[in-house]
Amino acid sequence: MAAENETLRWPTNPDHGAIVLQLVKARAAAQAAGLHELADRFAEIETMSAGRIAAAVVAALTSIQEVPEHRALAIDLEMVAINLKNLR
Repeated sequence: MAAENETLRWPTNPDHGAIVLQLVKARAAAQAAGLHELADRFAEIETMSAGRIAAAVVAALTSIQEVPEHRALAIDLEMVAINLKNLR
């Protein structure tokens, strides 16, 4: 799938559970890429409050958004960030 169509893989209004699932996947991708500090931000994502999840996403995205080799992970985090309003 081309990068310009990345949003097509996302549900239109992901709920809390769908957002957490995406962050679990992002955690695994970060670990696989050797980005342990980034993966650690999501270490207990399944039990975090909505506020802590939002803070972790913004911090993680800020740390990697300008690094070209991590663009795929940044795109996933951007999609989560767009949907943070759905965390309840």
